[in-house]
Amino acid sequence: MDAQLLDLAQAKMKVLFLGLVQSAATPPVPGKLWWLYIAGAVVLVIGLAKISRGEIQQARGTDRVLVLGRLFFALPLAVFGAEHLILPRSIAPGVPSWIPWHMFWVLLVGVAHISASLSITVKKFSVLAATLLSGMLFSFVLLIQLPNWAANPGNRFYFAILLRDLSFSAGALACAAAQAEKWKQSTRSRIGVLTRCVFAVVAAAYGVEHFLHPDFVPVVPLNQLLPSWIPAHLVISYVTGAALLVSGVSLALNWKGRLAATWLGIVILAVVLLVYLPMAVIKVPDVRSLNFITDTLMFCGAVLLLADLLPSEENAEAPAVNRAEPIRLLGVSDGEDVT
Repeated sequence: MDAQLLDLAQAKMKVLFLGLVQSAATPPVPGKLWWLYIAGAVVLVIGLAKISRGEIQQARGTDRVLVLGRLFFALPLAVFGAEHLILPRSIAPGVPSWIPWHMFWVLLVGVAHISASLSITVKKFSVLAATLLSGMLFSFVLLIQLPNWAANPGNRFYFAILLRDLSFSAGALACAAAQAEKWKQSTRSRIGVLTRCVFAVVAAAYGVEHFLHPDFVPVVPLNQLLPSWIPAHLVISYVTGAALLVSGVSLALNWKGRLAATWLGIVILAVVLLVYLPMAVIKVPDVRSLNFITDTLMFCGAVLLLADLLPSEENAEAPAVNRAEPIRLLGVSDGEDVT
């Protein structure tokens, strides 16, 4: 009997081993979808290598997480760009019907996303890339999201997407302003006020949505229910909603805005790791779940980029004219490390 049990156990171990080998040898993401994951992984590796070369070590306290802002913002851009190039026919219907050459624009946007992602990650021509990216994303708001919401004013998801793209545009502009040494101080100051106000509105609106509809995915309130296997739905939604609301009010009042944006970014990152990452892993390969995690990660990056732009709390005792300027002047030119 013992020998039979031993043989059975050995047979099961052999089957398990062969299954693991086959799983490792067989790509979990079939076909073209591999490239979406590869694009994100490449930018992740490049970004971590760039950041590890002194940037995080030179930052202090919670400012260390701000160094990750541009990576969290750039990585989803690479995924979105790959999606435009690999799956253009699924994206082309989103181009307004009155605009000709749908496929051309889809492919052009894909190339632009990947180029901007690499430029922001390695900080080469990043001011130019982030500025152009901000303009392109804002054109999406005007040409696609605003008309969609106007045609469906009762659909809260269209409004959420409009605010999402608006925040992405503001995040790219904040990224450019934080590194643009040659821009006038007054210009960067106005950009700081503009981006802070945009995120104040977006964060407050998203925060309210979490209390009205707590069963849906957190942070960016898109049309997706939280999976039943994720525990504490109400806790996740209410805590995230409270963080968004408090940060939105703080940014609107320009009171400890940098600290509020930093902690909001930390909360969103925790949600990405605890909620969206398991959802994405379980549903591999699924473009929709991948888009959910990249949307939320990019929003996290945009919030952290805003925080990096806002003045440090160490300047709280400065004259009122300086406290009113929502920007931290950087003596660094484009292409150099920012700490």
